[in-house]
Amino acid sequence: MKAFVTGASGFIGTNLIHLLLNQGFEVRSMVRSSSSISHLKTLPVELAYTDLNSPRLAFHLEGCDVLFHVAAQYSLWQSDRDLLHQSNVVGTRNLLAAAKQAGIQRTVYTSSVAAIGLNPNLTQGQFTDESYQSKPENLISAYKQSKYWAEQEAIAAANSGQDIVIVNPTSPIGPWDAKPTPTGEILLRFLRRQMPATVDTGLNFVSVEDVCWGHLLALQKGIAGDRYILGHQNLTLRDFLTRLSDCTNIPAPRLQIPHWLPLAAAWIDETVLTQFGKQPTIALDSVRMSQQKMYYNPAKAINHLGLPQTDLNTAIELAVKWYRDRDYF
Repeated sequence: MKAFVTGASGFIGTNLIHLLLNQGFEVRSMVRSSSSISHLKTLPVELAYTDLNSPRLAFHLEGCDVLFHVAAQYSLWQSDRDLLHQSNVVGTRNLLAAAKQAGIQRTVYTSSVAAIGLNPNLTQGQFTDESYQSKPENLISAYKQSKYWAEQEAIAAANSGQDIVIVNPTSPIGPWDAKPTPTGEILLRFLRRQMPATVDTGLNFVSVEDVCWGHLLALQKGIAGDRYILGHQNLTLRDFLTRLSDCTNIPAPRLQIPHWLPLAAAWIDETVLTQFGKQPTIALDSVRMSQQKMYYNPAKAINHLGLPQTDLNTAIELAVKWYRDRDYF
């Protein structure tokens, strides 16, 4: 079976390509000319130099059996709203239309729990699952809203007859997070001893290897038009850093500051100082997001797909080793 993978130079995309090759797939990867792809050139992978707005997308998809649409633009800067919409929403619409034209048998679309939002009506010990959907205007950041509308494109295509399964990863941890992602940025800042304090927030963390298996299992077992949260363990940021500390012997920060402090700093940074030509360093939406504990329930993917649940410490150790071996810190 031949798979076409978008987002091949990214964190999930790179790990997914390794898994697909190990499982006997032939792989063709979409890469942009500006992407860093040196690691892909060492693999037996066809490279398709194109992008999600190319009118020749169907040509590049021809000869492939299945599609993994992993690519997405990520930014929490409010000034990037139009770029996020063009890349994530219009790009997904373009690709799915091309997949239909090229006769792709099944598509696995990588959405995000960001597109689902958080259910405010849950009782203690309950966490948001696939049955809930926030209104798009309640999603914090243009990025989350773009992922919502991109997922709507996938749902619309599935409703029109295309075989599409949606997966919604939480916060992956593991190797090949080169850019890095926001979760990788937390890890790197800790490793570089650039995190003197924390705020009271939390995330659902998951091994990136499990996320990639979730994609493959969705291809094999997923119900067309359905979505599956690919996650593992809900942890406060403080608990996650404690695990990092146990792995690295770097002391975890003890100080926890109130949200209003970084919120004020981010507001000044992004809305005031930028008017004087300063490049902002703290995204206002990132601080607003941290006011919520972004906890999710992956039971559906575990029970219906057989999503693995690798111990998070293993994923942390692999991520730390990968960064250390490449002199990131």
